[in-house]
Amino acid sequence: MSTDLRVTDAVVIDGADLSFAAVRSSGPGGQHVNTSSTKVELRFDLEACQALSDAAKGRLRSLARGRFDSDGRLLIVSQATRSQRRNMEDARTRLADLIRQALVAPRQRRPTRPTAGSRRRRLDAKRQLSEKKRARGRVDD
Repeated sequence: MSTDLRVTDAVVIDGADLSFAAVRSSGPGGQHVNTSSTKVELRFDLEACQALSDAAKGRLRSLARGRFDSDGRLLIVSQATRSQRRNMEDARTRLADLIRQALVAPRQRRPTRPTAGSRRRRLDAKRQLSEKKRARGRVDD
């Protein structure tokens, strides 16, 4: 497996920015869990990464704000399967998906004004509701 992470055709994360550790896992596997380190912790050094722009880094920070460790690296944990290799692939895929989301810049909202017709309909509806509530008052003899 290549150490570099291909996110898109234009964005490839250098393998030096990624580090992983295999640790003992909980979950499926029976006694196998007690003897093998299948859980994968993938760490991505966001600050050292040259492949992402500052804007994309900022969006990634906000998308994954609860996943940073004490050193400021993004932590992705995978223990879905009993295989260390498949957990590593899963963690890399999840990191690539997260980075892909951060690469998409949000569209700027253009402020709009309500049309004359929509304003008129809103005021007519308010008038009708007001009339209905006024009609619920006391009945005079």
